[in-house]
Amino acid sequence: MKLEAIDNHLLPSDAVVGITASESPASIEAIGIRKLRLNGFRNYPHLEVKTQAKAVLLTGANGAGKTNLLEALSMLAPGRGLRRAGREELGYRAPQAQQPENWTIFAEIHGHHGPSFIGTGVSEHIEKGRAIRIDHAPASQNDLLDRISLSWLTPQMDGLFLAAPSQRRRFLDRLAMTFDPAHNGRLLRYEKAWRERNHLLQEQIRDESWLHAIEQILAETGVALMATRAQMLADICRISQSQDSHFPQISGQMTGQVANWLAAGLPAIDIEDQILSTARHNRLAGEVRMPGAHDADFNLNFKGRSAHLASTGEQKALLISMILAHAKLQHQRLNKPPILLLDDVVAHLDAGRREELFDLCQQMAAQTWYSGADKTAFEAIKNIAAHFYIEEGQLRQ
Repeated sequence: MKLEAIDNHLLPSDAVVGITASESPASIEAIGIRKLRLNGFRNYPHLEVKTQAKAVLLTGANGAGKTNLLEALSMLAPGRGLRRAGREELGYRAPQAQQPENWTIFAEIHGHHGPSFIGTGVSEHIEKGRAIRIDHAPASQNDLLDRISLSWLTPQMDGLFLAAPSQRRRFLDRLAMTFDPAHNGRLLRYEKAWRERNHLLQEQIRDESWLHAIEQILAETGVALMATRAQMLADICRISQSQDSHFPQISGQMTGQVANWLAAGLPAIDIEDQILSTARHNRLAGEVRMPGAHDADFNLNFKGRSAHLASTGEQKALLISMILAHAKLQHQRLNKPPILLLDDVVAHLDAGRREELFDLCQQMAAQTWYSGADKTAFEAIKNIAAHFYIEEGQLRQ
């Protein structure tokens, strides 16, 4: 399949396995995916799904392809999707094939500005990255944000509060990019400057003007990154605390030297000077470390203690609170409610919290996709959700 399939929205008619769920009364005119076509993606050689439902449920055995289908949806957003996989990992690999196939994803959506068509994929004509087309025209990843928003929660994120600080920073940065697309550019600039500084110091290149120029970039960009992160966390906490829900209300703060200076109310220019002074002092003392966005973290509080001390179920509830508060904030501030992709979300939740989660998602203005191995855990939405059963890369009714 060549990449032209992205543009003309066609797959070979004799190869497509398509299913349309019997629609429930909970059909939508809100934000949602109306049709999804996959060609050569993960364990799906060809697939087509159609639905009008506001809640979509994917069930099946472990390894059947539930997460793969959610990952395909996540590729309609900027970035590398919910698994952060490289493009070469996403292609379908037929038995005995030495190379994975090129892959394409096509979606017919009801987005922020009404109906739209989005296609993305790779082919032999693309050396790196992926092609994107919106309404038949070439587009960039940033253009996707104007048409549709997606947010997700996966089992890999369940250990967020026990993971390394870098994973929590990445999680918060992804949430922040929804409101400030330039945040990603600042992150890339910061990471490049940080690598350059480390290289110079490791090679013992003591060019003071060169090092100062790099540290100036790190100071200016780092303060901007930290200010965005701090505001994002504060906004999520504020929305969470206004929610009438049994899910935990979130309170927390950024940690690290730059975060402390910002919390103390120091002007950005003064913080930049502090960073530059500390970096130079440490270099002259033979140390590499310097304060900045790279050593930041955030801490959430739950019942008077740090989130990493909470039970597995409590940590899952905290994560759900963050995702729901972020979704509500997008709707309030940007009028762009996100489609939620909730992979195995009911694991570690008791029956009461499961039902409340379903209710809260139904109240939102966009579609929610759920996945799970046990369909009985979704009894509360069996009459409102479009249900697809997945078996070895095929959909069954």
